[in-house]
Formats: sequence, C-alpha cells, structure tokens
Amino acid sequence: MAESAKWYVVHTYSGYENTVKASIEKAVENRKMHELIHEINIPVETVTEIEDGQTKTTERKVFPGYVLVKMIMTDESWHLVRNVRGVTGFVGSENKAIPLTDAEIFSLGVEKREIVVGVKEGDTVKVIDGPLDGFFGTVEEVDAEKGRLRVVLSMFGRETPVDLELDQVEVTEQ
Repeated sequence: MAESAKWYVVHTYSGYENTVKASIEKAVENRKMHELIHEINIPVETVTEIEDGQTKTTERKVFPGYVLVKMIMTDESWHLVRNVRGVTGFVGSENKAIPLTDAEIFSLGVEKREIVVGVKEGDTVKVIDGPLDGFFGTVEEVDAEKGRLRVVLSMFGRETPVDLELDQVEVTEQ
C-alpha cells in the first residue's frame, strides 16, 4: 500500500481511554490488521505535586476523553476503531476523520524525532554563519532537542560564551 499511516483523534467516553486503547489493540491482534493500525497513544504528562511536605509524581491525561491512533484510513480500519465499545467517533466532520498535521504531532510529543548531532562537548568548531562568522571556539554544551550549542569563543583576548544554532558551526581540526 502506497498510502502512509497518519495520526487520527478518536473521541471516547470520559474515563474509557485505557479501555478503548486495550480494546483496539485486542481487535487489531484478533483480525491481524497490524498493517493498517500501527499505534495507539493516550497523551499523558507527568505532574509533581507537593502535599504536606511530601512530593508525589503522577501521570495525568493531557486530553481526557481522547485517544490518538496511527493508522491507514480504510473502510475496514475505520469500522474497527469506530465500533469499539466506548468510542463515540473520530474528530472531524460527519463521517470524515481529519488527520493531525506534522506540527500538531510534534507539539503533542506523540512521535519523538531522533536528532543526530555531529558535535560533542570539547570539539573545536568554526562559526560559519551570522555576525561571528569566521571565529573559532570550543563547544561547552550541546542541547540537541533545541538544536543549540554553547560555544566559548576567544574575542578580544577574553573567553566569551555564545549560544549558536547547530547549523551555524562546523567541526574543525584546529
């Protein structure tokens, strides 16, 4: 199948999210529909509460009443998900489910993108873009998730830490 799987939002009865997830997974297993329904996710956030001097960490549903399903939308996969007990429907218009955009998926943290960084702490780099173009420095800190580096440059005889984007530097053998 040339069509790729997309993330869809399924509306459920409040409190039925885990039951719906388990039921969809069981139905996929029983009907051997792994090629159509790839993943089911309930977005949660970790919350730390301080109560009477005690810290307690719990997971809380980000969107109560909703489950995310990564699937290839066909009549068969739509019916499987739609007919699970506790599902009230897909988010969209009428009988047309609307998939999430890449930006929405990324902001929800549903899919993690692996970032490969060719720079590590202690490397000597040359700034190749921006107002500091041509300066050399040493990498002090790498923040791969934000795509940023802290580089210590020698400017006017002083060590100066500067925050730069990953694409503003290249590793050198100086």
